[in-house]
Amino acid sequence: MLLQFLEHIRNFTEFKKEDFERIQEYFDIGMYGKKDIILSAGSKCTYNYFVLQGCLHMFFTGENGIQRTVQFAIEDWWMTDNLAYQKGKNTDFTIQAVENTTLLKISRENQEELLKEFPALETYFRKIYEISYGASLMRMKYAFDFTKEEMYCHFTDSFPEFAQRVPQYLIASFLGLTPEYVSEIRAKRRS
Repeated sequence: MLLQFLEHIRNFTEFKKEDFERIQEYFDIGMYGKKDIILSAGSKCTYNYFVLQGCLHMFFTGENGIQRTVQFAIEDWWMTDNLAYQKGKNTDFTIQAVENTTLLKISRENQEELLKEFPALETYFRKIYEISYGASLMRMKYAFDFTKEEMYCHFTDSFPEFAQRVPQYLIASFLGLTPEYVSEIRAKRRS
């Protein structure tokens, strides 16, 4: 499973296999069951999480008590509250396992040391953050340009791996829809 992480790194920068043994020392492995909380809102955000196996979602709970999913992560994706992680602050978000999940996790201090020892990983993380930021911008564009139905169709067509693994109520939460409306869209698409 850890070789999967090495291959992921190599997709973005050159990295020697012999150095991989050393970088593993900077990470901890965590195993979580379905619906386990990995990070709770109000707690200090001390880790960045890489999904080796499974699925996560990040959400906040609004003043009305409704949970709003802001991000999903499956294999080879990173997830954390980046601002809280960078500043060592408490997070407003909760990260929860959608299914049984195995994670690599790295603390901010370990990440800084890792980047000093292996400067090539600066390129890796920069590219990962660029992709993440670009995806966030596209999500905002879709929110402004698409109807609710178009958003749902675009999401499920573009990301079938999520549509098949993530419960519909979480997809609805992510898209700002009600589960009932998602059911209507799905019924309409089947007919």
